[in-house]
Amino acid sequence: MVFEIIIIGIGIIAALVLGFLIGNLRRQQIVEERLKRVHEEELLRIEKRVLAREDRLERKSTYLEKIENSLRQDEEQLEALKKKGLQLITTLEERLTMISGWSAERAREYLLEKVEADAERFFAHRIAAMEEQTRDEAKQQALQVIATAVQRYSAEYIEENAVTSVALPSEDFKGRIIGREGRNIRTFEALTGVEVLVDDTPGMVVLSSFNPLRREVARMALERLIEDGRIHPAQIEEKVRKAKARLEEKIKEEGVKVAFDLGVNLHPELTTLLGKLNYRTSHGQNQLTHAREVSIIAKMLAEELGVNSKSLIRVGLLHDIGKAVDHEVDGAHALISANLAQRYGESPEVVHAIAAHHGDIEPKTIIAFLLQAADTLSAARPGARQETVARYIQRLQDLEQICCSFPAVFEAYAIQAGREVRVIVQPDRADDNMSAKLAYDIARAIENELNYPGEIKVNVIRQTQFAETAH
Repeated sequence: MVFEIIIIGIGIIAALVLGFLIGNLRRQQIVEERLKRVHEEELLRIEKRVLAREDRLERKSTYLEKIENSLRQDEEQLEALKKKGLQLITTLEERLTMISGWSAERAREYLLEKVEADAERFFAHRIAAMEEQTRDEAKQQALQVIATAVQRYSAEYIEENAVTSVALPSEDFKGRIIGREGRNIRTFEALTGVEVLVDDTPGMVVLSSFNPLRREVARMALERLIEDGRIHPAQIEEKVRKAKARLEEKIKEEGVKVAFDLGVNLHPELTTLLGKLNYRTSHGQNQLTHAREVSIIAKMLAEELGVNSKSLIRVGLLHDIGKAVDHEVDGAHALISANLAQRYGESPEVVHAIAAHHGDIEPKTIIAFLLQAADTLSAARPGARQETVARYIQRLQDLEQICCSFPAVFEAYAIQAGREVRVIVQPDRADDNMSAKLAYDIARAIENELNYPGEIKVNVIRQTQFAETAH
């Protein structure tokens, strides 16, 4: 019984296992059929795409063949046109050569020359326009630099006179100064070279001389005589001698002080000459004050332009050093100053700038140009010199009128504060030789008819211009 049950159980299990296997087999067959159908569908889609691509490629191939044929035909036509064009060009060249009488090479050269001339004219106009613009910009910048430097330096001026007043303790000293029968005053005037004016002005006498050194010696000697109280020829001689020695010391002190204030180390002889400028005037302007001012203005101009200012301080201080000895040496004071600077070891750059500051030689360095500007600014500032504006304008007008009185003169311009006049002549009325003679005649006329300080340079300009209008 048990055995039968086991057999039945085994049969049932075997039936279940067999059913399970059969079910799996059927499911596997179904999955395989589905995969097969999917694969077949994918193959059909790929086949359709391939067929469509082949169709497009075939159409493109046909289109390209048509284009190739068309291009071949166009190429044949172009080659024919090219040959025909070359034939026409050859024919035209032959006809042009026959008509003009020029070969092709000559015509090519002519065209190149014309193109070059047009290009040169075009670029010349462009360059001229750029130069004009650059000059305008440079002028504006220069005006800005000058205005800034002048505003930064605003020292006051004290005009120098040709007389010096000496105060007296009492009116009795006037008699002592005159002396018995005038021997004291005659001795004093003979030793000092000044004129002593003893007038009715209470409490003072006046020393008159256009030589500041002599006037200073007389002042110092007279003050010492008044302090001493004993006034007689022997005492006068001693006080004058001591005053001259004291003045030499004072001159050195003045030169050393100015050089020290500006931070410049100078040769002792140059320092002495610099101190002498304190007793030299030009148009009423103290020359030591002028030299100091030119140094400071030149330094400020250099700082505005970014230039080293050390050399400019030296050239500004020494540019008029020749005025201390120009009564002893012949020549322009600028060249005398340059020679002195060279003699006492100044650099060639400094010597050149000093020599060129009045145009005696052509300026070639930035230091020379800046020194010219600083010197002009110092001399031209209102109040720097005694010449009034009305007299200044009238003198310039007279200068121009003298120049314009000559028949060949077209226009005349006074420049450089009246130190130079530029005369423009009519080119059809004066050739170069006549212009040279005209400059000489104008200079002589100015000497005979006009009172002026220093020198006036006459520049005669003759220029011929030709103008045409393009329509």
